[in-house]
Amino acid sequence: MSTQKTISPVDGRVVDQRPLANGAQIEQTLARATAAQRGWRSAPLSERCAILSKFVEWMEARAQEIGEEITWQMGRPIRYAPNEIRRGFAERARYMIGAAPQQLADIAIAPAPGFTRFIRREPVGVVFTIAPWNYPYLTAVNSVVPALLAGNAVVLKHSAQTPLCAGRFAQGLAAAGLPAGVFQTLDLSHADVERVIGDSRIAFAAFTGSVQGGHAVQAAAAGRFIATGLELGGKDPAYVRADADLAHAAENLVDGAMFNSGQSCCGIERIYVHRGVYDEFVQRAVELTRGYLLGNPLDEATTLGPMVRTQAADFVRAQIAEAVAKGATAHIDGAAFPGNRPGTPYLAPQILTGVNHSMRVMTEETFGPLAPIMAVASDEEAIALMNDSAYGLTAAIWTSDAEAALHIGGQIDTGTWFMNRCDYLDPALAWTGVKDSGRGCTLSVLGFDQVTRPKSFHLRTVTT
Repeated sequence: MSTQKTISPVDGRVVDQRPLANGAQIEQTLARATAAQRGWRSAPLSERCAILSKFVEWMEARAQEIGEEITWQMGRPIRYAPNEIRRGFAERARYMIGAAPQQLADIAIAPAPGFTRFIRREPVGVVFTIAPWNYPYLTAVNSVVPALLAGNAVVLKHSAQTPLCAGRFAQGLAAAGLPAGVFQTLDLSHADVERVIGDSRIAFAAFTGSVQGGHAVQAAAAGRFIATGLELGGKDPAYVRADADLAHAAENLVDGAMFNSGQSCCGIERIYVHRGVYDEFVQRAVELTRGYLLGNPLDEATTLGPMVRTQAADFVRAQIAEAVAKGATAHIDGAAFPGNRPGTPYLAPQILTGVNHSMRVMTEETFGPLAPIMAVASDEEAIALMNDSAYGLTAAIWTSDAEAALHIGGQIDTGTWFMNRCDYLDPALAWTGVKDSGRGCTLSVLGFDQVTRPKSFHLRTVTT
């Protein structure tokens, strides 16, 4: 039997080790999910909402200990980790619970004599969610909660780096009173993930991860008429106009690039600044970046923890080295960060200037604590450079001119357009991407669409 081992980036210890599911266990899980879903879909929506609300409360009550688990599994500083539950997770879950009664209600059609017509949103059946490690609860909640609210059963396969998170979902939902079998977890090999997607009992697959992983999910589903939701990351740009509040812009953008050690699909990965304010912006960004404290993420004073693994940190180091070799300037001395240790996941943050689109650092997803900054002469140049990417998840502008922000935003290929903020998911807005950032939509009033199917009722009254 194959074993899954989770190595902590904090100190290299094994924080979890477990066997992967075998064929019989996978079969039993899917059979239980299919049987349990038949009863769950018949439960009143008010009951489903009440159970999910209790689940959120259960998670909030354990936010600190769950945060410590996050820190050990993927390295986020403990001063921030519990807030994934207290803020983002709870905010998104409660938004979807509150929206469910309206969004899952029958859609009435204008009355016609002798006819009753309406459209009902029915659950698709069994939803398979494949969740990543970087925000293990924020990403999973986007599909798990609306799927359950809509009357689906859910099978969650979490990242091998954050397996304890799947267990917390299961414990919390069971404590909240969710019927057995409606939510289950599986630890799977890549090959078995593809087999599960191809199983006729899976009605929808939600995946958050790499472009390569998204292609594998899409290929596994290709032989079946099921939809997939794919959130595949980005190379998210920001544009600082000459009329921006530079103090605000620098503070927001440095945080947007460095938070979670830059390991965010909607983190800032490239910054374009108008030449008129370029020097001042760079100075502010460098000063802020030098203020980070890289070290043990279990220390409350630490503001920058290790990356998830040494390989990931080395990837960022290679991007920086290539850019510098091509003429870029690195503004942060790694030696000024005592925690910076080559050959480990501990990597100092970096600001690069003198960059251009011939460098991987401006075109290839970095997923690390790095902010490359490039000067531009006009809005038109910024628009062209922002769109020069295989990705399109989010993009942002810093300006005091809201009309200009709307005009420029209309020309940017992106799923979300921000003005004077970044790196945030508003649950009332659709979370979606274009190009290699994926397909599908979660959150907002549209978030229930992918976990339901429309069924039309056309009823004629016959009188004699």
